[in-house]
Amino acid sequence: MATLALVLPVALCVATGLLAAVARATGLWRWVGVISSVGILGCALLLSAAVLAGQHPTALGGLLAADALSAFMLVVIGCVGLVASWAGFGAGRDWTYGSLVGLFLGAMSLAVLTDNLGVLLVAIEATTVATAFLVGHEGSRRSLEAAWKYVILGSAGIALAFLGVVLLYTATLAAEQPTLSWAALASGQVTGLDPSLMRLAGGLMVLGFATKVGLAPMHSWLPDAHSQAPAPVSGLMSGVLLSVAFYAILRVQAVVDEVVGPQFLRGILIAAGLASLAVAGLLLIRQRDLKRMLAYSSVEHMGIVALAAAIGGPVAITAALLHVLGHGLVKSSLFVVSGRILVAEGTASIPAIRRLASRRPDLASPLIVGLVALLGLPPFSLFFTEVAIAFAGVEAGLGWVVAVAVLLLLVVFAAIVRLGAHMTLGVTDPRVEPETSDGRRARAGFGRQLPIVAAFGAAIVVGFAVGPLPALLDAAGQLLTVRR
Repeated sequence: MATLALVLPVALCVATGLLAAVARATGLWRWVGVISSVGILGCALLLSAAVLAGQHPTALGGLLAADALSAFMLVVIGCVGLVASWAGFGAGRDWTYGSLVGLFLGAMSLAVLTDNLGVLLVAIEATTVATAFLVGHEGSRRSLEAAWKYVILGSAGIALAFLGVVLLYTATLAAEQPTLSWAALASGQVTGLDPSLMRLAGGLMVLGFATKVGLAPMHSWLPDAHSQAPAPVSGLMSGVLLSVAFYAILRVQAVVDEVVGPQFLRGILIAAGLASLAVAGLLLIRQRDLKRMLAYSSVEHMGIVALAAAIGGPVAITAALLHVLGHGLVKSSLFVVSGRILVAEGTASIPAIRRLASRRPDLASPLIVGLVALLGLPPFSLFFTEVAIAFAGVEAGLGWVVAVAVLLLLVVFAAIVRLGAHMTLGVTDPRVEPETSDGRRARAGFGRQLPIVAAFGAAIVVGFAVGPLPALLDAAGQLLTVRR
């Protein structure tokens, strides 16, 4: 059963995407995201149970394999994919949307289930192809420009990572143990690797994957792509694409640290993490577009997980993984809400969106709750993960990094509070802004709010690490830090 669960996520996504293309007139393409996400989540739970039972599932001659980290990341893909697809059900113009979403989810699943850095690289590049067309799905000038920018910068990042993978394989050839298996490399089974070559390979791979994560200064594609893509796609990109690229960095870090120690990549990740927080804070202060505001918030949160990876240790890594899940649940919901606001208000311009709390409480309520979660306030899981990362940083002797990060987070906090208050607060005068019957009918009912409520509820529950989640997170954290 566990072996089947390794193959099924990719096969299901590809099959539903192809079926949507063949049966384009039936409207099946609207269900691709939901069906694929449910299948991915079910397989993720099966693999998690197998891993916690001490099994090490493999398939296709070892090309696919699952451990605690890959099982957890598959849970993230399934959960975020389900929230974005369910809450944004019906998005897209035609069958191409559904087929591309299936390809995207399948490529992400392959990336976290393969035990080969080369296949991981190819899978992440496949997401560039799928998401580029999704970003330009609306066909407007701005969306096509954003898609083109994303392709150029994303491909440049993948080219750097590809060069790093080639150098890594060269190092294993020189050691007469050729392999790209991260399991063999991170466990120390491959010996005699040239440290200088491994530093160069690791630096290139981390910089390349950091472009896909959206870490500064390689972040410039992210706000354009997120602001122009359909709202559910923006949620998938923010909650899944960035997280899987971060997963790739964690895998590379474990391999390189085994040979050269943690100090080399720690410096790169600290610089990228603090730069991301600074860029996000400065650009959020005067932000005027709702979806771009959420995009820069993604840059901020990826900066936080980069700092956690730099800090290292079971506590920081476990907190980073939980942060990825909480951020994905909240951000995917908020992007769907932003799409609903765009439809209701006819604009995503923050100055033009006023008094939502009194005019459209069905839109204001999830927006406010989501922003509270993004700001790292209790009882949401992001509060606990940020506190854990800060304490781990101090314990690791990186108090100055934590202090700088906290100051930059205060800037982000103030900027988002100001923008959120501008959009939601104030009292509507019915004599000036009467609500039409069409406006009343457009209010989101319970059915449309249910996936968002469920996502926010899950973002609270996971913060208390209930059920088998603590054991899975602990195993993943130990996997990445046991030999550091």
